[in-house]
Order: sequence, then C-alpha cells, then structure tokens
Amino acid sequence: MKKQNKILTSICIATFLMIFTFSIIQTSRNQNAVQVSSNSTLSNQKIGWGIKREKDHKQPDLGAKNKQIIDKYNGIAMGNSEKKYVYLTFDEGYEAGYTPKILEILNQNDVKACFFITAHFLNTQEELVKQMIDDGHIVGNHTVNHKSMPEISNEEIKKEVMNLHTAIYDKFKYEMKYIRPPKGEYSERTIEYTNTLGYKTVMWSLAYDDWDESKQGREDYGKSRILDNIHNGAVILLHGNSKDNSNILDSCIKEIKKMGYEFKTLDEFER
Repeated sequence: MKKQNKILTSICIATFLMIFTFSIIQTSRNQNAVQVSSNSTLSNQKIGWGIKREKDHKQPDLGAKNKQIIDKYNGIAMGNSEKKYVYLTFDEGYEAGYTPKILEILNQNDVKACFFITAHFLNTQEELVKQMIDDGHIVGNHTVNHKSMPEISNEEIKKEVMNLHTAIYDKFKYEMKYIRPPKGEYSERTIEYTNTLGYKTVMWSLAYDDWDESKQGREDYGKSRILDNIHNGAVILLHGNSKDNSNILDSCIKEIKKMGYEFKTLDEFER
C-alpha cells in the first residue's frame, strides 16, 4: 500500500511540474508576442518593396499584396493613372556632398520634393535640413537608425520614429507626417502601427540602382532608367548620395516636363 502511495505521489508531482513548466513557456511566448505586436491579428511577415516595370510609360505592377496593404492603410506608392502628375522624393541617409546641388537644381526648376532623412543626416547636416524646409520642400521620416521595422518591436519602432520626429520639431517647429520604411521593408503590422503614430507610409513606383557609390559614372544609364520608365502617377525615388543623380537631375526634370508631366508634392497626391 505504501509503495502504491509513493508511486501515486510521484505521478502527481511529475504532472504538476509538467503543467507548471508548460505555463511558464506559454507565458513567455505570450509576452514575446505582445512585445512584437499590439494586434495579434496583423501579419508581421516581412515584405521587401518591389515593382515590375512596364513598357511605353505604362504604370508598373506593384504586386497584388503590396498594393492591397498600401491601399488598406492609405499609403502612397503610385498616383492616378489618368493624370500626368509625378512626385519626386529623395532618401537621405547621409550626406555625400551632392544635396546642395540638388536643392539648387530644384529651386531653379521650381520643383518641390520630399526628402526622407535619418537622425544621422539631421545631426550632421542641420543647415541642409533647414534649407529644405525654408525652400518649401517636405521633410519625411526615414527613422533614427534605418532599422528594418518588421524585425523590431512596436516599442522600438516608436522610438525610431518619434525620437527623430521630436528632434525635428524641437529644432525647426516642423511636424513630419510621411515615413519611408528603411530598406523598403515592412509588414502589415508596421504600417498599421506607424499610422497610429500619425504617419503615412510612402513607397515608390520608379527607382533604379543609384545608391551604390561604387557604381557612379553611369549618367546615360541613370537618365534612361528615369525617362524610359516615367509614368502617370509616378512616385520617383532617388538617392541623395548619388553623384550621377546630381548631374542628371536638371536635364531629367526638364525632359519630364517636356513630356507633359507636372511635378506635384506629396501633399497634393491624387489616387
């Protein structure tokens, strides 16, 4: 009888330990899920933005999933297909010496653009950011450290976005409202969450491999990539660290205008 009691006691203890261990694991998992997402129904699958070019100045294929998520959260990627409006944007992670020339060209051609900047750009080029604002351009948020947002928690996203937002406001009393996800990587969770921070996500429908400083000196290539693919509603992404862009920007703007397109700001965006 005593032996049976000992066996029964051992079974009870083992069962209790198993239940206790499982509860701890589940609690840990639940805590991790909360850290990643405040809305467990939203996917955090990382999506890298990409487009499929079309010929004859037709609008490119953004991809069904890309377009679905952007439209659902009122983001910007490509404008109205019937109107010859185009929207010029620049990504500015750091200054390579070409932004002053870019700003001069934009001023000479009476074109306003949106510059998506990082904290590094702000901290090292405060006067250029001030000039952007003074010249009537839009300054957008490219986050503090250019981290892939699907890989970080909502709490960290808030710091990446709002610390830069606050720094810009403190220096210039300027409220940013557009964000471009670093590396073009996003998820439904991250777009929904940055919406709650007061930001509209801006992607693009026209871009080329201009960011690599080791691949400059291809001005004809850059011009053809831009001019051959311009289309109604184009959201153009260029990188400010490209010497080629600074050299071809003036002629590209003039040619795009000759083709009948009109440059608009993101504030004037039409779907």
